[in-house]
Amino acid sequence: MTEQTFQLKTKELIDSLKAICANYGLGNDGNEFKIITQVFLYKFLNDKFAFKLKQLEPKLAQTENWEQTLAALSADELEFLTMQVNSDTAILKPTQFISHLFSQSNMPDFAHLFDETLMDIATQNAEIFSVKTDGGAKITLFDRVSQYIADPSKRDAFCRAVINKLVEFSFEHIFNQKFDFYATIFEYLIKDYNSNSGGKYAEYYTPHAVARIMAAILVPENVRGQLRNVSCYDPSAGSGTLLMNIAHAIGEERCTIYTQDISQKSSNLLRLNLILNNLVASIPNVVQGNTMTHPYHKDGEHLRQFDYIVSNPPFKLDFSEDREELAATVHKTRFFAGVPNVPKTKKESMAIYQLFLQHIIYSLKENGKAAVVLPTGFITAQSGIDKKIREYLVQHKMLAGVVSMPSNIFATTGTNVSILFLDRTNKDRVVLIDASNLGEKIKDGKNQKTVLSSEEEQRIIDVFNEKQAEEDFSVVVSYDEIAAKNYSLSAGQYFDVKIDYVEITADEFSQKMATFNADLTALFEESKQLEAEIQQQLKALKFN
Repeated sequence: MTEQTFQLKTKELIDSLKAICANYGLGNDGNEFKIITQVFLYKFLNDKFAFKLKQLEPKLAQTENWEQTLAALSADELEFLTMQVNSDTAILKPTQFISHLFSQSNMPDFAHLFDETLMDIATQNAEIFSVKTDGGAKITLFDRVSQYIADPSKRDAFCRAVINKLVEFSFEHIFNQKFDFYATIFEYLIKDYNSNSGGKYAEYYTPHAVARIMAAILVPENVRGQLRNVSCYDPSAGSGTLLMNIAHAIGEERCTIYTQDISQKSSNLLRLNLILNNLVASIPNVVQGNTMTHPYHKDGEHLRQFDYIVSNPPFKLDFSEDREELAATVHKTRFFAGVPNVPKTKKESMAIYQLFLQHIIYSLKENGKAAVVLPTGFITAQSGIDKKIREYLVQHKMLAGVVSMPSNIFATTGTNVSILFLDRTNKDRVVLIDASNLGEKIKDGKNQKTVLSSEEEQRIIDVFNEKQAEEDFSVVVSYDEIAAKNYSLSAGQYFDVKIDYVEITADEFSQKMATFNADLTALFEESKQLEAEIQQQLKALKFN
């Protein structure tokens, strides 16, 4: 079976699970994503465990019914075999296999068996596969899925329909696929659930073009394969698109992921993304909580610092309840440029990205690099916190550059965005790119979005990494030049002003001047007439 066929079959499985949910009244329901993602994950973990067992014990792969052969092993033989399974694979008992549930699906109270099987798997694998909260609680892999069906009399049938679909297809042949395959599947799996709706932090799905550009600039081709044991962090991780791209650029086995996000939904989706992308070892570093008030990752009493940071933080948010706490002395060094005041109206317009950016700067190692998506207004604001942050970046010589993206690169927001690149080791030239004229505008549902071609993506990456200056596209400037331009990071403000000269004769010059004089005289005459009319109107005004 080809990769394309596997991809098609996997998408068909996801579609059929959504159809089952719709048939039981859960289409577009708030709980539908929990069912879809957890059932998909159960299937994935079941098949991966089977795949690993067959690698360890070839006779399982050769037998017609491997589950029966496995069940026939003694307890000691089974324990010895499962002890050899890598820690990135969940351990299941024979009674927890999908095939076993399928054989029991006509039994009374099947929904209870289905739910308890999932809960037992979650408990057995809690140490590796649990997401933490900032208070230390563990969020395990699964919920009791049938409980989302409001009518108890329909739960058995619902779970039976699910297990019938899961048993029809095997993931075993796709575990040797690479990053791009799983990125496509993950995006398809969550496309209806990871939008700018719901949750305190707007869960915008970062376009792959933005994620690829960030990863390719932070980790250029010439350093890939050379990095070892590096840490990657996102303080507003969402479902992890940015982190997956940079981990893939570095090498999944060469980096450790650290995250925090206030949304439990996002944290669960991120866990799924880590499992799909062979980054299970990083799941214990996934934290659900408020990064601003309770940053979790620490070295002793101090906040942990990281080699690489990527982030697409929320731009605006009402954090008025936390504002005074964040402005307290204990946070002064982290929020060095200040904390936004609460607006008299529209509290939801508080610029929380300013806090995330300061947190990122504070969390960056001495040789660290970062890429952050920000509203383009940040790069030119002439006062306030934005300008103070830019002054800090220039004075501490920790800029790599800025890429100003086309409008509507995010279909869900009309805000123009730029990507700010930080590099504590860059003490010399800074690259500023104006990519706002690139891309093709297309309709995305009710929205319009701009899509970059692969050639345009590569142009941005090459120009940035090679520090090239291209007319009306990019400039390479010094820190002193940035300071002289009032710390502006907009490429357009550094472009040369071009004056076109046209050769004309003395007669042509005289004729043009005569025309200008005639036009100007006519305008002056018209002005006099208007003045006279206005004066007449004023004289006619009377007080009543």
